Amino acid sequence: MKEQVRVLGIDDSPFSFSDGRSLVVGTVVRLPNYLEAVLRTEVQVDGDDATDRLAEAMNRSRYRDQLRAVMLDGIALAGFNIVDIEALHEATSVPVVAVTRDQPDLDSMRSALKKHFYDCERRYELLTRLELKRIPTGHKPLYASGIGMPWDDLALLVTQSTVRGAVPEPIRMAHLIAAAMVRGESKGRP
Repeated sequence: MKEQVRVLGIDDSPFSFSDGRSLVVGTVVRLPNYLEAVLRTEVQVDGDDATDRLAEAMNRSRYRDQLRAVMLDGIALAGFNIVDIEALHEATSVPVVAVTRDQPDLDSMRSALKKHFYDCERRYELLTRLELKRIPTGHKPLYASGIGMPWDDLALLVTQSTVRGAVPEPIRMAHLIAAAMVRGESKGRP
């Protein structure tokens, strides 16, 4: 794979369930860790607009044609506003990978969905549609699911962009910026 490809990292800001909307930040990073641009959008807390809002932000970006992949910090934003990564890929023609530090507890997630959402089965299906795979890194392993390019290439993008910390730099940068824009200062782990 070509060096210094551009990847869009996505993370949401801290939010409370009474907020109604949550800020979502995207960072265009030339791998392994050169920040070139920052995008922003908003999604409904526990809504169902994340896929559409991300597609709109990506498709209006001047960097759109240069992006080799988008990396999401998990598959859900602002609570359980779940990104349909297949639909996002179709809408943008950009490969998508959802990355998480820990293997999710799907039973707990299903219980929470059943308790709070009339469309719990649809949301759960989006959460589990693609296989979650383990990616070894220089730190502890990450878990990811993706679409749009061969799995080995997606895994390579994740490992190439995981420079110092335990998450890929595009996601880490998006997390820091989103937190600072809401709280005035960034803190915590992505």
